[in-house]
Amino acid sequence: MKVGMLGLLRVVVLVMVLRVSSSSSSSASYFGQKNRRSSILPVPGPVQATTSSLMLNRVGSSLVFPLHGNVYPIGFYNVTLNIGQPSKPYFLDPDTGSDLTWLQCDAPCVQCTETPHPLYKPSNSLVPCKDPLCKSLHPPEHRCETPEQCDYDIQYADGGSSMGVLVKDAFSFNFTNGEQLKPPLALGCGYDQIPGPFPHPFDGVLGLGKGKSSIVSQLSVQGLVQNVIGHCISVRGGGYLFFGDDLYDSSRVLWTSMSRDHPEHYSPGFAELIFGGKTTGIKNLLTVFDSGSSYTYLNSPAYQALVSLVKKELTGRSLREALDDKTLPLCWKGRRPFKSLNDVRKYFKPIALSFANGGKAKTQFELPPEAYLIISRMGNVCLGIIDGKDTGPLNIIGDISMQDKMVIYNNEKQLIGWAPANCDRLPKSKTTSIW
Repeated sequence: MKVGMLGLLRVVVLVMVLRVSSSSSSSASYFGQKNRRSSILPVPGPVQATTSSLMLNRVGSSLVFPLHGNVYPIGFYNVTLNIGQPSKPYFLDPDTGSDLTWLQCDAPCVQCTETPHPLYKPSNSLVPCKDPLCKSLHPPEHRCETPEQCDYDIQYADGGSSMGVLVKDAFSFNFTNGEQLKPPLALGCGYDQIPGPFPHPFDGVLGLGKGKSSIVSQLSVQGLVQNVIGHCISVRGGGYLFFGDDLYDSSRVLWTSMSRDHPEHYSPGFAELIFGGKTTGIKNLLTVFDSGSSYTYLNSPAYQALVSLVKKELTGRSLREALDDKTLPLCWKGRRPFKSLNDVRKYFKPIALSFANGGKAKTQFELPPEAYLIISRMGNVCLGIIDGKDTGPLNIIGDISMQDKMVIYNNEKQLIGWAPANCDRLPKSKTTSIW
């Protein structure tokens, strides 16, 4: 059950709340201490980053990071970023559903979970409360309790959280054009973490959302890359993440507009569910792409309708429900254990989400059986689309449904795109190989 439900809600995109103690009377009592936000770091100082005026206007280059992990049985992915002075490696959970990047921080740490690397030791460069990056993390009425530092408190939908302060430090990057730079970027120094029900073995979270505090937004402001994020998740495990726009042929990508009504998410707006190439009548599904979710979630009415369609299609087939398999909520067994999805493809029809695409011709995000099914360790086939009763009105396209596709979030043009891709090989830039 632990493996199967990982990703159930690393979905920061769903219920992300940033708050400060001055605006929440319950904050201090919740964490069991008062004055939790007193200054814990030295006063702001310079970040000794290897940068120069050549950093600006290098928007023709990109960054690529290998992804490690899989949807099942591991249940999560991570990327390695080198941060600090001196630079040290950290495993981060790439999450398009949240903006803030943070590391568990030895500042000292009031409460930290187990990490694969020693806790991050921050530089002496605090981000002050009046900094625009800090302001982007708080509501307009927020008042600075400690002007010399930026406090944050981020709550995740699975019950996990991180509290800390914003600092600036050097990030070591190898760009696809051969440049090696260490730009100073803001990140959270998390000194109090509450894990979710299924904590991941990470050093922190890599926020890839649309906000000003996201790493790619900061890199874009410095002129280092275009504000474009993409990922390619292999059905065989692994894949890659990239920043910038010179690693794909835009003409081969199927594009749809980001919803203006839901600017806080990577959302193409409302979708209609297609089953086996036919309309289902299930419409108005407010949809969000979220790399922080291992599985795909439909709101309860849509989920129940889809399950009915799938079960109807399986009537008379040699599959029966595997009630003893708790890997995911709904699994089926055959006459003998299945070895791969190739053994069950014939039993299941393709699914698609059809988007209005800004009032133009509809665009479909297709889900073949391997984009919504897994084979459990018991040799059963399980439905990787889950009842989103905890996701509110949102319908989440998770990692399982983005496998073997390059998915691109173009914040410059406010477009989301996807195309079939070989995610097992790191891409090359238009001019040179990167690794």
